[in-house]
Amino acid sequence: MPSLEQAPGIRPYRPADRGAVADVCVRTAHLGGDSRSVHPDERLMPSIFAEPYCHFAPELAFVLDDGTGRAVGYILGTADTERFVKDFRRTWIPRLAGRCPEPAGPPGTPSEEMIGLLHRPERMLVPELVAYPAHLHIDLLPPWLGRGYGRRLMHAFLDALHGQGAGAVHLGMVTANTAARAFYDRVGFHEIPVVDAGPLTYLGRATRRD
Repeated sequence: MPSLEQAPGIRPYRPADRGAVADVCVRTAHLGGDSRSVHPDERLMPSIFAEPYCHFAPELAFVLDDGTGRAVGYILGTADTERFVKDFRRTWIPRLAGRCPEPAGPPGTPSEEMIGLLHRPERMLVPELVAYPAHLHIDLLPPWLGRGYGRRLMHAFLDALHGQGAGAVHLGMVTANTAARAFYDRVGFHEIPVVDAGPLTYLGRATRRD
């Protein structure tokens, strides 16, 4: 019988990709590597950094399909960070409040720190980023890095953002993740100075591709 596999490629996100997208998030959420030893609850990181984007802006979600229908990478985001924060506060946090209640005191573990971020979506409203209203998250499983797929995901996302009228996009990355920084530099991002950025570096670029 002929093989049903096709060449790997970029395609729009589908609801059936939810589990695979969550898995990619978990396996890349700690400085680009597997986060399970740091965050034992495998639902935590996707519920903050992947699933809400698929829920609120599925038209801006794209995946790298390995050729069998499975997502092994993704790019997700929003064209309007301010609107996303309002939606997150109003309808997303209530979905998770029972499983991830707001911490009563200072975080004692990395997971408690992440739960604190979940309950503070307004942290995304950084004054220095007003000129970059869209934002994104991009992750690929390690075997798929360095093969041009990240660039193709980025191009699909930028084109979709530009089509929605968003003129510029930003992202926040852990400064220690130097491999990620090298990629963003190659695809046209520049650093945006932010006061009190903590462990993050903020980068941005126009959505128009020349």
